[in-house]
Amino acid sequence: MKLISRTLLIVVIALIVAMWIYGLFFASKQAINKFADRQWAQASQSRCLIAEQQRLELADYRLVDDLGAAALSQRATLVDKATDTIESFVNEFRASLPSDPKGIEIVGLWLDDYEIYIADRRSFANDLRNGINLRFAETPLKGLPISEKISTFAADNEMSNCKPPLDLSI
Repeated sequence: MKLISRTLLIVVIALIVAMWIYGLFFASKQAINKFADRQWAQASQSRCLIAEQQRLELADYRLVDDLGAAALSQRATLVDKATDTIESFVNEFRASLPSDPKGIEIVGLWLDDYEIYIADRRSFANDLRNGINLRFAETPLKGLPISEKISTFAADNEMSNCKPPLDLSI
C-alpha cells in the first residue's frame, strides 16, 4: 500500500512539473484575441481616447438626492449622451474593420458585444426616465459581465482606451 501511494504521489508531482514546464517554455504566449493589424488598433485607441474625453466633459458629480424630482431624468439624459460617445466609435469601427482576416472576424464579434453593452446602457437610461433607480446591470456572458469580455479584448490588443467606461458601475 505504501509503495502504491508513493508511486502515485511521484506520478502526480511529475505531471505537475511537466505542466509547468510546458506552460512556461513551450505554450504560446500570444493572446488568443490579438489580431495582426496593429495600425488599426492604434487608430482605434486614438478614437476611443476622444470618446473618453467627451464622456469626461459630461461628468456630473452632484448627488442625485440633492437634485429634486427631475434628477433621474437628468441622469438618464447624461447616460444617453455618454452612450452616444460609445455608439459613435462602434459605428465608425464597423465601417472600417482591420485588414487581416482574423481581425475582421474577432473585431466584428467584439463590436457585437459592444452593441449588447450599449443596449444595456440604453435600457438603464429608460429605467431612470421611468423613475426606476436601480443599479446598472449588464448582460452576463458565461457568468461574467459583458464589459469584462470587452475589456479583455481591448487589453489584449493594446487598446486600453477602448475598454467600457466605469461611469455606471460606481
